[in-house]
Amino acid sequence: MKKSKFTKGLLASCAVLASAESALASDWGSFEGVTIEAKLIGGQQYEGLYSRIADWEAATGAKVEIISKKSHFEIDREIKSDMAAGTTDWCIGSNHSSFAPQYEGLYVDLNDYVDASVIGGFVPGTITASTVGGDLLMLPRAQFDVSVLYYLKSNYEDAQKAEAFEAQFGYPLAVPQTWEQVKDQAIFFADPPNFYGTQYAGKDEAIVGRFYEMVVAEGGNFLDEDNRPIFNSDAGQRALQWFVDLYEAKAVPAGTTSYVWDDLGQGFASGTVALNLDWPGWAGFFNNPDSSKAAGNVGVAVQPMGSVTRTGWSGHHGFSVTDDCANKEAAASLVAFLTSEESQLAESAGGSLPTRTAVWEANIAKARAGDDPFRTEALEAFAEGAKYAFAVPPIPEWGESTNLVFPELQAAIVGDKTVEEALDDAAEAVDELMRESGYY
Repeated sequence: MKKSKFTKGLLASCAVLASAESALASDWGSFEGVTIEAKLIGGQQYEGLYSRIADWEAATGAKVEIISKKSHFEIDREIKSDMAAGTTDWCIGSNHSSFAPQYEGLYVDLNDYVDASVIGGFVPGTITASTVGGDLLMLPRAQFDVSVLYYLKSNYEDAQKAEAFEAQFGYPLAVPQTWEQVKDQAIFFADPPNFYGTQYAGKDEAIVGRFYEMVVAEGGNFLDEDNRPIFNSDAGQRALQWFVDLYEAKAVPAGTTSYVWDDLGQGFASGTVALNLDWPGWAGFFNNPDSSKAAGNVGVAVQPMGSVTRTGWSGHHGFSVTDDCANKEAAASLVAFLTSEESQLAESAGGSLPTRTAVWEANIAKARAGDDPFRTEALEAFAEGAKYAFAVPPIPEWGESTNLVFPELQAAIVGDKTVEEALDDAAEAVDELMRESGYY
């Protein structure tokens, strides 16, 4: 595959200032009459970026038809169904570093379509994580993910609550530093069904990812170096017991086992959840009075410690171009536009963490100027939290393994199985998967 003319030269200008990028709109190429079909992750925090697509359409003469917009778990299932049916002639798909290894043969190597100077503007680690088997399968968007702790500040400004908490638990009430303290405080603050101490994602990869990072924080791991499951360990049992205890205490909503990210975001924004481990993209939403009843009352702190380290399940979102796309050059232009400096400056203004070095520098400089105390607090928390970031196992079977594990975690949470039984059954299923995949 040859690089298109627009990427060899003028597309490198996506590293210039926003005003220059707008003025040189022709740098994105001319694709008059071309329609690009896209399957994109949906959710409130992504709509600001998607509103920019109209600018690319005006600049290039092309049109974008979003043919699917769903949660990433739903998009993942839809894409795999398309692969099985051979209906992958749409052009752009939302992708994620945790999912990318599963889509063998679906997406092009963007090294063949995007100039090296453009790729060089990204944080190197995100490009490494976006590369599978030597192919750059996606360009990272401003959605580097590691979760920190959002909390309602008013709970820590109430003298009566502080006195009652210390009397019950034997230590002063303060923003929690450990996951055991989170559990204590969540149980203390809970007043179901009107108010809950915390919440967690309870199905699909979401619950498995949360469990995985808790296992790591407890000193364990999901797989060993031979990809054998080892999460049914003492560390794994301590991690899962944390979820079980909160559910049994009714410190989390009863429907938490069906929650994924949008449910959690809306839940904390409702002002009825005290503590919430969540992603950077929600920061602006949570503190915006137009979208959140918690606005003005939101604090942000680094994610708490387990027995050994802090949680830090991490990854990043991106956009990919299918090999069956009829106009890969146009699709690559749109992907480059949506991940450009201007796009990342706009998207990260809402709280998400950029994947471009220049945008990180711009955001840190703005925070240090002190013009937005909440933004400064959030950025500092995420900058500290990023030091503990770790990815999921880089194997194609990660997604399939989570489908085996999450029903077992749910079974323990709702009391259908003991913690030990659930983890042993999950490990047995993952062991069979790894053996069938030829790892040992």
